[in-house]
Amino acid sequence: MSKENYLNKIKDLPEVTKQFVGLVIIVLIIISSFFALNVKFGEGDELVKKMKLEEERIVQERKLNELISKLPSGILVTFDGTDHHKLTDEIYEKVCKATKLIPQRAIMGANFLNFRAHEIYTINGNKIDETFVKWDEEKNKCFAGFTVSGDNVGVNESITVSGEALSFLSTGIDTRVYFIKNF
Repeated sequence: MSKENYLNKIKDLPEVTKQFVGLVIIVLIIISSFFALNVKFGEGDELVKKMKLEEERIVQERKLNELISKLPSGILVTFDGTDHHKLTDEIYEKVCKATKLIPQRAIMGANFLNFRAHEIYTINGNKIDETFVKWDEEKNKCFAGFTVSGDNVGVNESITVSGEALSFLSTGIDTRVYFIKNF
């Protein structure tokens, strides 16, 4: 058969059939386009892993926030002999992992014992480059610290001061490092 016969047969088809075939062709084009885009730009397994990690982080953060809201307001310590609330070892670890803030008071106390860090801190206008609070699995202790540098005032020196976080301040909304023992 010639091409004209095929075209005549297509023209003779009912309008509903032509529209349905056209719809099927458009759907196939769209599906194949998305498939091609997914092959080229899709992250697949890597994206799923990232999403699962983010979900786990959110769950952990909610648990830590719930813990913080249950803690008494005030100073939380890791040792006996004070009127402040003493943390159990388990809660001490959780509070350490939930704490992100190191206030000026704790930094100044830790600077007091490191003269050069205090000097750079004063010279650079009390600018702190980085603070950190982390749990050491080997020692079962919480360590906190900060880094100061004189880059912005022409002093090519950077000092990291760190030590054991012995106490925290609970505000009911968050926890902050209250005292850093770095001697």
